Amino acid sequence: MGFPYIQRKVERQMGEGLILVNTGDGKGKTTAALGVALRSAGCGRKVLILQFIKSGANYGELAGIALLPTVEIRSMGKGFIFHKQEESEEKMKEHQQAAKEAWAMVETEVKSGQWDLIILDEINYAIHYGLVDVETVVNLLKTKPESLDMILTGRNARPEIIELAHTVTEMKVIKHAYQQGIKAKRGIEF
Repeated sequence: MGFPYIQRKVERQMGEGLILVNTGDGKGKTTAALGVALRSAGCGRKVLILQFIKSGANYGELAGIALLPTVEIRSMGKGFIFHKQEESEEKMKEHQQAAKEAWAMVETEVKSGQWDLIILDEINYAIHYGLVDVETVVNLLKTKPESLDMILTGRNARPEIIELAHTVTEMKVIKHAYQQGIKAKRGIEF
């Protein structure tokens, strides 16, 4: 089954690759990035999603993306960092090691030239918690292949990242089910 208007093999688009940032306290940062991944897949583009905080356990997007042949997702984190509580020193070392390994993979994959779009999911959290240095990210964005599109998600996007981006969207909470005592729902929040 296929759609005749979708080219299965897409020539790389020439021109400047875009940098998009999804940030803010509202829901939808990763969801919006996944929507772009879906759109890109529909155009036959190769997409890589690297998750910096999520550990790969039981998220709906993992099963959904497995159905898209031109999209790959890798959950590289050790789970959420609870910012309202102190993480143990041991747990923070696990987060730091995971972020170091994830960043090494980012550098390899960005240089590989095999992707049309790379999404760095939750990278802004990783920067905020000191797991990845903001200048390292800025340098990568400045030196990435010209045609590579990139999306960076997560709260607390740094001004240096925002300055480099072509498009920045801030998700703002107006109302959230959690505030009404409704627990996170599978297929909606995760």
